[in-house]
Amino acid sequence: MPSASSSSLPQSQAAELLAIARAIGVEAGSLIAHRRAEGVTIAASKSAPEDVVTFADRESEDFIRARLAELRPEDGFLGEESTGTATPGTSGIVWVVDPIDGTVNYLYDIPAYAVSIAAVAVTPGDPIDAEHWQALAGVVVNPVLGEVFSASLGGGAHLGDRRLHANTGVELSQALVGTGFAYSAELRVKQAAVVQGLVARVRDIRRAGSAALDLCSVAAGRLDAYGERGLNAWDHAAGALIAREAGARVSGFEGAAESAIMTFAAAPDLADQLEPLFFELHKAAGLPL
Repeated sequence: MPSASSSSLPQSQAAELLAIARAIGVEAGSLIAHRRAEGVTIAASKSAPEDVVTFADRESEDFIRARLAELRPEDGFLGEESTGTATPGTSGIVWVVDPIDGTVNYLYDIPAYAVSIAAVAVTPGDPIDAEHWQALAGVVVNPVLGEVFSASLGGGAHLGDRRLHANTGVELSQALVGTGFAYSAELRVKQAAVVQGLVARVRDIRRAGSAALDLCSVAAGRLDAYGERGLNAWDHAAGALIAREAGARVSGFEGAAESAIMTFAAAPDLADQLEPLFFELHKAAGLPL
């Protein structure tokens, strides 16, 4: 992972990137909310029939990409609907975008979906993933509730103007834990086995349907912890920074960076108790580690 000092962009400019992400995220949030009010049309399925793409997903990503190209033409771009293939750019900055995180919620008009935009510093030639990038700014916008979560590197995490802090001093038995499930039915069965082993050890489980919002919920103290397998870079890029800046530890298993194998977030004292349990339950369920 490149350090802020080794990035081609000084850390002091993270606030500028955050302002751009916030402005575009709010605009895109208004767009998708307007389209939802008009009625949702499915454009395609991806990994499974349950994994849908709406026309609003594509319109939102096209809008975000066009606005970023106007303001930051030398930056790269990685978006969910752009076939998951990154355009590296020449500045060392890549924008990692999920135009609607929680598309199934969006389809059913469940008010837990969001626009997620992150700016990350990447060394040229390196893969664009959390192991190799330094997240500089991130915004997650829930347009239904009018909530704007944001963070910049070293600048703290905020909900609107309110500073966020992850819950500390939580015992494992009292932890409210968020998670999610894959689109693959075969994988969901194994994930259900993990939840079965977990639910008796913690306060309760929540499954909201948006990884970005779940990570922000850890930052805001609405969840004590969150762990999910199968996330893509655009699912966690902004939310992970927001959770970290609120004091949470965000990682994969055994100190690895967050990835499709595992994205885990909790305050360090709870993470020390919960992460090993997650690991053992995934191992017992036969999930690759």
